Order: sequence, then C-alpha cells, then structure tokens
Amino acid sequence: MTTPATTRMNLSAGLASVTVAGLLVALKLWALGETGALSVAASLADSAMDLMVSLGAMAAILYAAKPADEDHAFGHSSAEDLAALGQSVFILVSACVIAAAAATRLWDPQPATLAAEGSGMAVMALSILLTLGLVLWQGRVARRTGSKVVAADRLHYLGDLLPNIGAIASLWASKAFGLVAVDAVVAIGAAAMLAIGAIRIGKGAWDSLMDRSADAAIVTGIGDIARDWPGVRGFHDLKTRTAGSRVFVNIHIELDGDQSLREAHDIGAGLRRAILAAYPQADVIVHKDVYHEADRTPPAAPTA
Repeated sequence: MTTPATTRMNLSAGLASVTVAGLLVALKLWALGETGALSVAASLADSAMDLMVSLGAMAAILYAAKPADEDHAFGHSSAEDLAALGQSVFILVSACVIAAAAATRLWDPQPATLAAEGSGMAVMALSILLTLGLVLWQGRVARRTGSKVVAADRLHYLGDLLPNIGAIASLWASKAFGLVAVDAVVAIGAAAMLAIGAIRIGKGAWDSLMDRSADAAIVTGIGDIARDWPGVRGFHDLKTRTAGSRVFVNIHIELDGDQSLREAHDIGAGLRRAILAAYPQADVIVHKDVYHEADRTPPAAPTA
C-alpha cells in the first residue's frame, strides 16, 4: 500500500528532478549560445524535455497518492503508468529529432564550426555533477518505493550522463584537433541510447496498464509465505496485477471447516499482515475456502 513516507520520498525525487532540470536547461542554453555545438544542443533538448516530463511526473505522483474513493476503489496508482508511458513517447520523439539533426550535420559538405569550447566543457562538467547527484537519489527512492514514474525520470537523467561526457569529448576534439564531426557522432549515440531506454520504460508501463502479473519473484514469495503459514492447509487462485508502484494480490486459502469463524479470520488476517510486511507496496485480499481432502488431486506417479 502507498504510505505517507513513500509519497514523501517520491515527491522529494520529483522536486529534485524539476529543480535540477531547470538549472540544466539554463546552463546548457547559455553553453549552446557560446559554442554552437550540436552535441550541446542535443543535451539541451533532452534537458528541456526532462523538465517538461518531470513536471508531469510530479503531477502524476500527487494524483497517484490520492486515497481510494467511490469512483476509484483501487486507488489512483495507474496514473504513474500513464505518466511513464507518456514520458517514453516524448523521449522517443526527442531521440528521433536529435538523430535526424545530427545526421544532417554529419553529411553536410560544409562542416560546421564550434566556438568557446572551454566554456562549453565547463558547463557540461557541472551538468554531470548535478545529474549524478540526482540519479543517485532517484535510484534510492525508486528502490524503496517501486515508483515507475521515478524510475522513468531517473532514466532521463541517467541517459544525460554519457551524452554530457560525449559533449565534453566532442568539444575537446574540436578545440584540440578541429574534429567537428565528432560532435554529430556523439549526438547520434546519445539519441540511440535514449530510444532504447524509452522503449524499455514504455513496455513496462504498457504491461502494467494491461494488468500484467507481478514479477515472478514476488508471486513465488507470496506463495511461499502462504504455503508455510500456520493453519493454512493449502491455497489456490493466487492472482496478481501491477498498477504504478502497487501490486494487487488476490489469494484463496484453504482452512479447516470445523474451526470457528474467529479462528479462520485470525489466520487470514495474520497471513495478510505477513504478505504486507514482505511486500509493503502490495494491496492484499485473502479469500477463505473450506479445505476438502477429496478435492485434492494426488500427484502423478513418477515415470521410469
């Protein structure tokens, strides 16, 4: 389930993302004006896109944190998947635009000229430090909360690191050796990396919107807890689905039909608490059925 602590962590990551993106856009806009480097322009376009989608991610995190209501009995966490899917589309479009511009410059018979490479390298180095600090914090938050929005936002900035390093390399190559073409090659590489990451994030968000089952390790872990829980004679119809950072779990447990309703309730409630302790992001519903030995199909005899 979504807790206030989880929401605060997600919001802290979102606020840090918006702040860093704003600073990077301002720095890279100045650097582009000074250098005219396409690799800097590619990095600027990516940061501007990051700022836009980070603002959208903040809105999605706030909306997903709303408690369940009469119209949304299972909460609003699917907003995270919608935001992540939208982010992936924006990143993919951005990557295509950057690659097209880089290819045009690469094949242009009149090579472009760069300027103020030293200033550009200083700005890109500062961008790397800011981005590195952000992705480290976002990675910690994503691991703690399981938020797809934070994970997708982290991908944007993680994707910035290599292009920023590449931009420094291209500016240095231009200044030291006059190799202006390196700038376009770096931009194409950055675009390819962004496209691959966007497809991966988009697939994960799409799977969640299509009610894909939770990760196999989570399903196995829940089954192990139920199988060993005192009073549970067996279980069946363990079904899961994901929505945003939440995992919805439905499980039918088989209990002794001669015990009291209170005893049966205590067993089910205890199992639910155990599953929530192991998987805090889960929303668990436990159904109680009467155990019938005759309903059990004996295991098949081993074949020689």
